[in-house]
Amino acid sequence: MNVKIKPLIWILAIFVAVIVLLPAILVLPFSSAPPEWKEQNQARPSERMLALEIPHSDIVVPVFRTEKDTVENIPLEEYVAGVVASEMPAEFELEALKAQALTARTFIVKAMLNPGKDDSLPEEAVVSDTIMHQVYKGNDELEALWGDDFNKKLAKIVEAVTETKGQILTYEGEPIQASFFSTSNGFTVNSEDYWKNKYPYLRSVESPWDKKSPKYVQTIQLQVRTVEEKLGVSIKKDGKVGKVVATTSGKRIGKFAIGKKEFTGKEIREKLGLRSTDFQMEKKGKEITITTKGYGHGVGLSQYGANGMAEEGKSYKEIVNYYYKGIEITDYKPIADKGLALK
Repeated sequence: MNVKIKPLIWILAIFVAVIVLLPAILVLPFSSAPPEWKEQNQARPSERMLALEIPHSDIVVPVFRTEKDTVENIPLEEYVAGVVASEMPAEFELEALKAQALTARTFIVKAMLNPGKDDSLPEEAVVSDTIMHQVYKGNDELEALWGDDFNKKLAKIVEAVTETKGQILTYEGEPIQASFFSTSNGFTVNSEDYWKNKYPYLRSVESPWDKKSPKYVQTIQLQVRTVEEKLGVSIKKDGKVGKVVATTSGKRIGKFAIGKKEFTGKEIREKLGLRSTDFQMEKKGKEITITTKGYGHGVGLSQYGANGMAEEGKSYKEIVNYYYKGIEITDYKPIADKGLALK
């Protein structure tokens, strides 16, 4: 009987030894690899930063990546970092970047709470990565854009996002229409003077800091024929073109007449591709010289204005409360619980 059991015991012993030793045998070739091999197979800092240094978020943003023609699910705070990095110069003051982080986070939380039908997007996407919504670039794109400055610039963006984690802008408990633009003409504009809707927090304010912006004034020349075709008018005499019929808040053009035809300032801007609705036109020979002040629609937060305030020592809270009237800085989580999908 003992003779029969001994072979069985030996078989069991060998089996246990294999089970115990096999993992170590399999790991050994990798653990003993040379240091340079390990370094090559580790993620580079540029690939780690957005994933590991951005605060964790349970909310995922479905973003249509236009160049890749695919939808990527991006954690909310990582998405905010990519928007801030794409929409505002990383060289700006930290407090201005924080203000931009709040606008970016507010925009996407509002969009996810109130998804609308958009034929330009795949059904599963909430936003695209273009100016139609908010410009978003991933870390690979930012590294290609920034080159050797990537780690330094992204670290600053990450700091702005981290120090404002979860904060959005609300009015009477709801996320605001957090519009922003590059440079004012010295004033922002009431929302109803550019769009149809009137928002009580999007009121015109002075923004003198914008005069330092490289985009504050622009002068371009267009062919008379081009202007005539785009506006459907006839321009014959040299000198000033058209007449200002009405102005809006922010000292911009509300209505503008050329001959018997009348336009809104917005129509002129869009048809001629101008930087703003503060413009002057003058004809000389076959060309029309157009001078604009400011860059963008002029509603909400001025990016160069925010940076100017930050340079004067203002905090991001002071900046957003200056450009958005009567708002509060709120944690998005209680709002998200009302209907924002957590994944």
